[in-house]
Amino acid sequence: MKVYFVGFGPGDKELLTIKAYKLLKNADLIIYPGSLIDEEFLEEFKAEKINSHGLTLEEIVDTIEKAVREGKLVVRLQSGDPTIFGALWEQIRELRKRGIEAEVIPGVSSVFSSAASLGIELTTPSSPGIAIVRPKGRTLSEDYLEELAKLPLTLVILLGVDKINYIAEKVGRIRGFDEPCAVVYHASRGDEKKIASRLGEVAKVVRREGISRTATIIIGKSVLGYDERSHLYGGER
Repeated sequence: MKVYFVGFGPGDKELLTIKAYKLLKNADLIIYPGSLIDEEFLEEFKAEKINSHGLTLEEIVDTIEKAVREGKLVVRLQSGDPTIFGALWEQIRELRKRGIEAEVIPGVSSVFSSAASLGIELTTPSSPGIAIVRPKGRTLSEDYLEELAKLPLTLVILLGVDKINYIAEKVGRIRGFDEPCAVVYHASRGDEKKIASRLGEVAKVVRREGISRTATIIIGKSVLGYDERSHLYGGER
Protein backbone atom coordinates (compact mmCIF):
# COMPACT_ATOMS: atom_id res chain seq x y z
CA MET A 1 0.00 0.00 0.00
CA LYS A 2 1.39 3.38 -0.99
CA VAL A 3 0.59 7.09 -0.98
CA TYR A 4 2.34 9.64 -3.19
CA PHE A 5 3.62 12.91 -1.74
CA VAL A 6 3.82 15.21 -4.75
CA GLY A 7 5.54 18.58 -4.98
CA PHE A 8 3.23 20.97 -6.81
CA GLY A 9 5.93 23.59 -7.28
CA PRO A 10 5.44 27.34 -6.80
CA GLY A 11 2.12 27.57 -8.63
CA ASP A 12 2.74 27.35 -12.38
CA LYS A 13 1.37 23.95 -13.46
CA GLU A 14 3.86 23.85 -16.33
CA LEU A 15 6.61 23.48 -13.73
CA LEU A 16 5.19 20.15 -12.56
CA THR A 17 7.34 17.14 -13.33
CA ILE A 18 5.89 14.73 -15.85
CA LYS A 19 5.61 12.09 -13.12
CA ALA A 20 3.72 14.50 -10.84
CA TYR A 21 1.33 15.45 -13.63
CA LYS A 22 0.58 11.82 -14.49
CA LEU A 23 -0.13 11.00 -10.86
CA LEU A 24 -2.49 13.95 -10.53
CA LYS A 25 -4.30 12.99 -13.75
CA ASN A 26 -4.78 9.41 -12.55
CA ALA A 27 -5.45 10.09 -8.86
CA ASP A 28 -8.65 9.04 -7.17
CA LEU A 29 -8.07 11.39 -4.24
CA ILE A 30 -5.98 14.58 -3.99
CA ILE A 31 -5.38 16.04 -0.54
CA TYR A 32 -4.06 19.57 -0.96
CA PRO A 33 -3.17 22.51 1.33
CA GLY A 34 -5.80 25.08 0.42
CA SER A 35 -4.01 27.91 2.19
CA LEU A 36 -1.11 27.50 -0.26
CA ILE A 37 -2.62 25.92 -3.38
CA ASP A 38 -5.92 27.27 -4.74
CA GLU A 39 -8.32 24.57 -5.88
CA GLU A 40 -8.68 26.41 -9.19
CA PHE A 41 -5.14 25.23 -10.00
CA LEU A 42 -6.44 21.66 -9.76
CA GLU A 43 -9.56 22.01 -11.92
CA GLU A 44 -8.32 19.79 -14.75
CA PHE A 45 -7.73 16.87 -12.41
CA LYS A 46 -10.88 14.80 -11.95
CA ALA A 47 -10.04 13.24 -8.58
CA GLU A 48 -11.98 13.87 -5.40
CA LYS A 49 -10.28 16.80 -3.65
CA ILE A 50 -9.94 17.42 0.07
CA ASN A 51 -8.54 20.66 1.47
CA SER A 52 -6.23 19.81 4.36
CA HIS A 53 -6.12 23.36 5.70
CA GLY A 54 -7.29 23.25 9.31
CA LEU A 55 -7.10 19.46 9.60
CA THR A 56 -4.92 17.84 12.24
CA LEU A 57 -2.09 15.46 11.39
CA GLU A 58 -4.22 12.58 12.65
CA GLU A 59 -7.18 13.58 10.47
CA ILE A 60 -4.98 13.79 7.38
CA VAL A 61 -3.35 10.43 8.07
CA ASP A 62 -6.73 8.81 8.79
CA THR A 63 -8.05 10.11 5.47
CA ILE A 64 -5.04 8.81 3.56
CA GLU A 65 -5.18 5.41 5.27
CA LYS A 66 -8.89 4.92 4.58
CA ALA A 67 -8.53 5.79 0.89
CA VAL A 68 -5.40 3.69 0.36
CA ARG A 69 -7.02 0.65 2.02
CA GLU A 70 -9.95 1.12 -0.35
CA GLY A 71 -7.52 0.69 -3.23
CA LYS A 72 -7.54 4.32 -4.31
CA LEU A 73 -4.59 6.15 -5.83
CA VAL A 74 -3.95 8.89 -3.27
CA VAL A 75 -1.85 12.01 -3.88
CA ARG A 76 -0.89 14.12 -0.90
CA LEU A 77 -0.08 17.39 -2.63
CA GLN A 78 2.48 19.76 -1.13
CA SER A 79 3.39 23.27 -2.28
CA GLY A 80 6.88 23.82 -3.65
CA ASP A 81 9.08 20.85 -2.85
CA PRO A 82 7.86 18.53 -0.09
CA THR A 83 11.30 18.27 1.50
CA ILE A 84 11.67 21.99 2.31
CA PHE A 85 9.54 23.06 5.30
CA GLY A 86 6.85 20.65 4.13
CA ALA A 87 6.16 18.83 7.43
CA LEU A 88 6.77 15.75 5.30
CA TRP A 89 8.43 13.35 7.71
CA GLU A 90 5.81 13.52 10.44
CA GLN A 91 3.18 12.39 7.93
CA ILE A 92 5.36 9.59 6.53
CA ARG A 93 6.30 8.48 10.04
CA GLU A 94 2.66 8.06 11.08
CA LEU A 95 1.71 6.31 7.84
CA ARG A 96 4.53 3.80 8.21
CA LYS A 97 3.22 2.89 11.65
CA ARG A 98 0.01 1.88 9.86
CA GLY A 99 1.81 -0.17 7.22
CA ILE A 100 1.52 2.40 4.44
CA GLU A 101 4.60 3.35 2.44
CA ALA A 102 5.18 6.73 0.82
CA GLU A 103 6.87 7.79 -2.40
CA VAL A 104 8.03 11.40 -2.65
CA ILE A 105 7.90 13.18 -6.01
CA PRO A 106 10.05 16.32 -5.91
CA GLY A 107 8.76 19.70 -6.99
CA VAL A 108 10.28 23.03 -7.95
CA SER A 109 10.78 25.00 -4.74
CA SER A 110 9.95 28.70 -4.60
CA VAL A 111 13.66 29.06 -3.69
CA PHE A 112 14.70 28.11 -7.19
CA SER A 113 11.70 29.56 -8.99
CA SER A 114 12.43 32.93 -7.37
CA ALA A 115 16.07 32.85 -8.42
CA ALA A 116 15.05 31.87 -11.95
CA SER A 117 12.54 34.73 -12.09
CA LEU A 118 15.27 37.15 -11.05
CA GLY A 119 17.65 35.64 -13.60
CA ILE A 120 20.38 35.05 -11.04
CA GLU A 121 22.42 32.23 -9.56
CA LEU A 122 22.20 31.68 -5.83
CA THR A 123 25.89 30.79 -5.84
CA THR A 124 28.94 32.42 -7.40
CA PRO A 125 32.27 30.86 -8.43
CA SER A 126 33.86 32.03 -5.16
CA SER A 127 30.95 31.49 -2.76
CA PRO A 128 30.68 28.40 -0.57
CA GLY A 129 26.93 28.05 -1.02
CA ILE A 130 23.52 29.01 0.31
CA ALA A 131 21.54 28.65 3.53
CA ILE A 132 17.77 28.08 3.36
CA VAL A 133 16.18 29.14 6.64
CA ARG A 134 13.10 30.62 8.26
CA PRO A 135 12.91 33.27 11.01
CA LYS A 136 11.94 32.48 14.56
CA GLY A 137 8.30 32.60 15.46
CA ARG A 138 5.52 30.57 17.02
CA THR A 139 7.10 27.22 16.14
CA LEU A 140 10.79 28.16 16.12
CA SER A 141 12.54 29.57 19.19
CA GLU A 142 15.79 30.70 17.51
CA ASP A 143 16.86 31.24 13.92
CA TYR A 144 20.61 32.03 14.14
CA LEU A 145 20.30 34.72 11.49
CA GLU A 146 23.11 36.78 12.98
CA GLU A 147 25.45 33.80 13.04
CA LEU A 148 24.58 32.88 9.45
CA ALA A 149 24.99 36.50 8.34
CA LYS A 150 28.64 36.31 9.39
CA LEU A 151 29.28 33.61 6.81
CA PRO A 152 29.78 34.38 3.07
CA LEU A 153 26.58 32.59 2.13
CA THR A 154 23.56 33.62 0.10
CA LEU A 155 20.70 33.63 2.60
CA VAL A 156 17.35 32.40 1.35
CA ILE A 157 14.55 32.99 3.84
CA LEU A 158 11.16 31.36 3.57
CA LEU A 159 8.02 31.85 5.65
CA GLY A 160 9.26 35.22 6.81
CA VAL A 161 8.19 38.16 4.67
CA ASP A 162 5.77 39.22 7.43
CA LYS A 163 8.90 39.64 9.60
CA ILE A 164 10.88 41.59 7.01
CA ASN A 165 11.73 44.39 9.44
CA TYR A 166 13.17 41.93 11.94
CA ILE A 167 15.13 40.07 9.24
CA ALA A 168 16.57 43.21 7.64
CA GLU A 169 17.61 44.59 11.03
CA LYS A 170 19.23 41.38 12.23
CA VAL A 171 21.17 40.65 9.04
CA GLY A 172 21.89 44.32 8.35
CA ARG A 173 23.64 44.75 11.70
CA ILE A 174 26.20 42.20 10.53
CA ARG A 175 26.47 42.76 6.78
CA GLY A 176 25.53 46.42 6.60
CA PHE A 177 22.29 47.92 5.38
CA ASP A 178 23.60 48.30 1.82
CA GLU A 179 23.65 44.52 1.43
CA PRO A 180 21.72 43.57 -1.74
CA CYS A 181 18.48 41.66 -1.32
CA ALA A 182 15.44 40.65 -3.32
CA VAL A 183 11.90 39.59 -2.53
CA VAL A 184 9.78 37.53 -4.92
CA TYR A 185 6.06 37.15 -4.25
CA HIS A 186 4.13 34.27 -5.87
CA ALA A 187 7.11 33.20 -7.96
CA SER A 188 6.03 31.86 -11.38
CA ARG A 189 2.37 32.87 -10.97
CA GLY A 190 0.47 35.44 -12.99
CA ASP A 191 0.45 37.94 -10.12
CA GLU A 192 4.17 37.56 -9.38
CA LYS A 193 5.96 40.59 -7.92
CA LYS A 194 9.74 41.08 -7.83
CA ILE A 195 11.59 43.54 -5.63
CA ALA A 196 15.32 44.26 -5.83
CA SER A 197 16.55 46.45 -3.01
CA ARG A 198 18.99 46.89 -0.12
CA LEU A 199 18.46 45.73 3.43
CA GLY A 200 17.98 49.29 4.63
CA GLU A 201 15.08 49.90 2.21
CA VAL A 202 13.49 46.53 1.60
CA ALA A 203 10.91 46.60 4.42
CA LYS A 204 9.51 49.89 3.16
CA VAL A 205 9.24 48.59 -0.41
CA VAL A 206 7.61 45.33 0.72
CA ARG A 207 4.99 47.27 2.70
CA ARG A 208 4.35 49.58 -0.23
CA GLU A 209 3.73 46.58 -2.50
CA GLY A 210 1.34 45.06 0.05
CA ILE A 211 3.29 41.81 0.35
CA SER A 212 2.65 39.99 3.62
CA ARG A 213 2.98 36.28 2.80
CA THR A 214 3.97 33.70 0.17
CA ALA A 215 7.25 35.37 -0.74
CA THR A 216 10.91 34.37 -0.86
CA ILE A 217 13.63 36.64 0.52
CA ILE A 218 17.13 36.38 -0.97
CA ILE A 219 20.03 38.24 0.68
CA GLY A 220 23.58 38.46 -0.63
CA LYS A 221 25.89 39.72 -3.35
CA SER A 222 24.63 37.02 -5.71
CA VAL A 223 21.45 39.10 -6.16
CA LEU A 224 23.55 41.49 -8.30
CA GLY A 225 25.22 38.77 -10.36
CA TYR A 226 29.00 38.49 -10.53
CA ASP A 227 32.00 39.41 -12.71
CA GLU A 228 34.05 36.32 -11.95
CA ARG A 229 34.72 33.43 -14.31
CA SER A 230 33.88 29.89 -13.28
CA HIS A 231 36.03 26.90 -14.16
CA LEU A 232 33.09 25.41 -16.05
CA TYR A 233 33.91 27.43 -19.17
CA GLY A 234 37.63 27.79 -18.55
CA GLY A 235 38.65 25.64 -21.49
CA GLU A 236 40.74 23.30 -19.34
CA ARG A 237 41.49 19.90 -20.83
